[in-house]
Amino acid sequence: MLHRRAALALAGGAALSAGLPGAVRPAAAARDLPRARPEEVGFLPDRLGRITAWIAGESEAGRIPGAVVAVGRKGRLALLEPVGYRDAETRAPMEADSIFRLASMTKPIVSVALMLLAEEGKVQLQHPVSRYLPEFAQQKVGLQGEAVQRAATVQDLLRHTSGLTYGLGRDPVAEAYQAAKLREAGIDAAEFIRRLAALPLASQPGSSWAYSYSTDVVGRIVEVVSGEDLDAFTRRRITGPLRMLDTGFHLGARAEGRVAQPPADPATGRKPELPDPLQRAARFSGGGGMSGTALDYARFCQMLLDLGRTDEVRIVSRSTVALMRANHLPPGIAYSPDTPGRFGALAPTPAMGQGFGLGFCVRTDAGRNPLPGNVGDHYWGGAYGTYFWIDPAEEMYVVFLMQAPEQRLQARYVMRHLVYQALA
Repeated sequence: MLHRRAALALAGGAALSAGLPGAVRPAAAARDLPRARPEEVGFLPDRLGRITAWIAGESEAGRIPGAVVAVGRKGRLALLEPVGYRDAETRAPMEADSIFRLASMTKPIVSVALMLLAEEGKVQLQHPVSRYLPEFAQQKVGLQGEAVQRAATVQDLLRHTSGLTYGLGRDPVAEAYQAAKLREAGIDAAEFIRRLAALPLASQPGSSWAYSYSTDVVGRIVEVVSGEDLDAFTRRRITGPLRMLDTGFHLGARAEGRVAQPPADPATGRKPELPDPLQRAARFSGGGGMSGTALDYARFCQMLLDLGRTDEVRIVSRSTVALMRANHLPPGIAYSPDTPGRFGALAPTPAMGQGFGLGFCVRTDAGRNPLPGNVGDHYWGGAYGTYFWIDPAEEMYVVFLMQAPEQRLQARYVMRHLVYQALA
């Protein structure tokens, strides 16, 4: 059946029949973005079909269970294809409205939430974090308690130069993070912030880019300033107006039977334990707590591509979108030692011709990077395999969702080549 899916894609058509695995359900189609035949928006149909053919091959080989890919250009959706299996163990087919744990693809949405408050004068990016969260007023650097040269700002949080980290290494600061049990089930947002703020910083604020819990702190600022929890605020101000009805921090019964599952570990036969989108967590993680569908995230991408608006509603101003997708990293900034290994060609480094904006990576140079793209394209991905990018020069966005953590970097590289080679 996977070969049949690939053949349909190569013919340039989407599977709309409810009888086919991967069919677009009526509920999903009703909320769809405007459609176009690939050639109407500048794609070569046979070459665009290589995308789903490649996913089908990876699924058949057992490297990934399956995926959903959405490609939009010039305001219309050229491709929305589910391929493979939502759950390889049960052979449940992937569907266009399958639910994926977005992980760090939550960060751009929560960054937009913060910018909404900035537009209203309720938050300012140059303010110290402690102005909104007093727990951060006494931060020190390293286990020796070195004084900070300047306080971390909200801008530092958005661009990951706050001095915070994820605590994944074996250095003393990372070990302190691990001892604090920040991922402990059951701790609420207030307790999480209390524990995080008490930890030593890995570097002086503003001196180094390090992937971190920064966007979790952004999410807590949104909650404190708005007086709403992060799920309620994002639903009211972003996902609700954009009709992203299947995206949120907990989806409840509406996600039942639709959640994409990761592959089992070949050595143990066990699946990794991932968050359950049906359940409400004790705190809403601004850095990685949302789940959603490819079509929903495509609507978010189209909004950013259209400079903050849709046909129905404006979410943020065009000046805010321009600010977010500008490079905010100063010249000569340092990087955490794990950055090249963790992100490879997608690292926000000068060596890769890239920087970092307010919530996502941005391409700054026409050369240097081995992957196709254009200056100004911006993107991010999630640890469980999700990935998106927006290319204003091509008036294009791509959303690629799977739940295969070990294959995420390779799949992102391939997807870049597959999409750009399909342009006429």
